[in-house]
Amino acid sequence: MARNGSTAGEVFNQGLWTKVHDRFLGLFMTNQVNPELLTDADILGMSDADYMNDVQLAFFKNRLLKLEAEMVENAKKTTQAFQEQDTNYIADPSDRATIEEEYALELRTRDRERKLLQKIRSALESIENGEYGFCEDTGEPIGLKRLLARPTASLSIEAQERREKMQKHFADE
Repeated sequence: MARNGSTAGEVFNQGLWTKVHDRFLGLFMTNQVNPELLTDADILGMSDADYMNDVQLAFFKNRLLKLEAEMVENAKKTTQAFQEQDTNYIADPSDRATIEEEYALELRTRDRERKLLQKIRSALESIENGEYGFCEDTGEPIGLKRLLARPTASLSIEAQERREKMQKHFADE
């Protein structure tokens, strides 16, 4: 028996409960939540004052990490499929051409994904640097709606439009 008349098990359970309660309360008070459980609506429902707080950064980091894993997995599957297929046995030139066109399409898709993978890694780096969510050109917030639609965005819509106009202007000359 403990000094206050409780058994050792009751004291242990009470101490454990206090630790669990304090941990939960600490997580609640510091807004630490599981980013995997958050939805787009949860993020959009946050106030403007919360822009790029720890919860939002964790949410976008989680989303970017999932995209990165998906891109890497797709690349592995493509490599494996190319290694497993043998096109030497196909005698018909039109069949061979069809297969080669499919390969070319797959390679173009993987090339786009490779470029996206670079943008994903750049966005993850900007999260670590505390620069994520802010326009590279102006320093203004990019906006949650834009980041939800394109988590790799590094420019605000206005800055992106200006860049595209400049590129078009120089391309026309």
